[in-house]
Amino acid sequence: MLKLSFALRRLPQLSREEFQRHWRETHAPLVAKHRETLRIARYVQLHTLDAAAHGPLRESRGAPEEYDGVAELWWRSAEDLTAALATEEGRRAGAELLEDERRFIDLSRSVLTLGVEHEVLSPAPGLDDGADSGA
Repeated sequence: MLKLSFALRRLPQLSREEFQRHWRETHAPLVAKHRETLRIARYVQLHTLDAAAHGPLRESRGAPEEYDGVAELWWRSAEDLTAALATEEGRRAGAELLEDERRFIDLSRSVLTLGVEHEVLSPAPGLDDGADSGA
């Protein structure tokens, strides 16, 4: 599986709550709408807690400011992603997603990473991994 991790920072004029609401209520359904066209196998949103919750952990490591969230998308292979984006329909879907992202994400301060997961620990028995949590 190929995984895209997108560490998101909100536009400066948005509160964290406004950013996360748009992401959850507007952008997530848009991703779901284009799931088949873009061949997305899985999509997860990680909504971060406020800065006060991050403070001690961040300070203990000398880390920079936290992100407002992390989007994770999976494809069955790099070829699947490439094939999806090679179609006119795929390019239109990607353009529609980007157009919406510009409404709430500070793209110049957000980081995209493509890679392959190497699982070190599996979910503990009885622990729900959230795989069926939807968009």
